[in-house]
Amino acid sequence: MNISEIELLNEKLKNKSPEEVIEHFIKLFGNRIALSSSLGAEDQVLTHMACNIDKNVRIFTLDTGRLFPETYELIDKTCKHYNTQIEIFFPDHQQVECMVKEKGINLFYDSVENRKLCCNVRKIEPLKRAFAGLGAWICGLRKDQSVTRFYSKLVEWDEVNKLVKINPLINWTEQQVWDYIRINNIPYNALHDKNFPSIGCQPCTRAIVTGEDIRAGRWWWEQPEQRECGLHKK
Repeated sequence: MNISEIELLNEKLKNKSPEEVIEHFIKLFGNRIALSSSLGAEDQVLTHMACNIDKNVRIFTLDTGRLFPETYELIDKTCKHYNTQIEIFFPDHQQVECMVKEKGINLFYDSVENRKLCCNVRKIEPLKRAFAGLGAWICGLRKDQSVTRFYSKLVEWDEVNKLVKINPLINWTEQQVWDYIRINNIPYNALHDKNFPSIGCQPCTRAIVTGEDIRAGRWWWEQPEQRECGLHKK
């Protein structure tokens, strides 16, 4: 799919609901599309929508080995709630062992380079395996999540992975996400009720205080423009 086709899709779908967008691409790509879920609030909304559209839709997540216990609990609860099986991709154990041996168990605090190395080993490498055979992926990006995501669009071309990337909630607000969760009784991470709006690996995530940006708790020791793991490069 070329850039002009992507632009046409953005124009065609700009006034469609997230459910309509998801249904359009499931029909378009069939078994060559998947929802990439981090079990965050947005991804739980998308899981609910996708499972209602196609109970056999493929959903996967990445287990970095450093997740919160609450996240593991939510994986189990979500699978049971929707009678589905979330595929779990793990990092290569040899790469992890080599990295830890050379850099230390909490290497990510020492430098941005080390943190990106850890993200690459624990997230990017398994993500590439999860993408094998796909033509498109769905994710829960929203424009107002951070400065690094403001210019994201509903439909994008993921040049790094050579896939169509769909962001059905790109124009939703945080309030819309939580209204939808409560109306539809969608399971969510218990940490959200403890001032964790954005949840990743345990050592790289903290609660935020009133007035902070919703992603301020992710890699909080770095500058805002650096706070991405590399999953959403274009």
